[in-house]
Amino acid sequence: AAMADGEGLVSVDYEVHGKVQGVFFRKYTQGEAKRLGLVGWVQNTSHGTVQGQIQGPAARVRELQEWLRKIGSPQSRISRAEFSNEKNIKALEHKEFQILK
Repeated sequence: AAMADGEGLVSVDYEVHGKVQGVFFRKYTQGEAKRLGLVGWVQNTSHGTVQGQIQGPAARVRELQEWLRKIGSPQSRISRAEFSNEKNIKALEHKEFQILK
């Protein structure tokens, strides 16, 4: 994906709490990330949350953060989304947006 000039790349980790497992949350997150041209990963955790990492142009990353905070998959009920380890990166560290087992 072509990156807009002067738009820096960022990397941010996330964890989403609520009813987010067994509701196709990972599949929808991957679809949304691909639509936005972002890379990273998503996986279920053993304690009932979904976590992962997003990388891409800052503005697009913000869009996915909003989506993770408020929308999610149709059957999900998000109680909260936490973001951490945000940093600027020179290049993307992932080739695509993957669902990890």
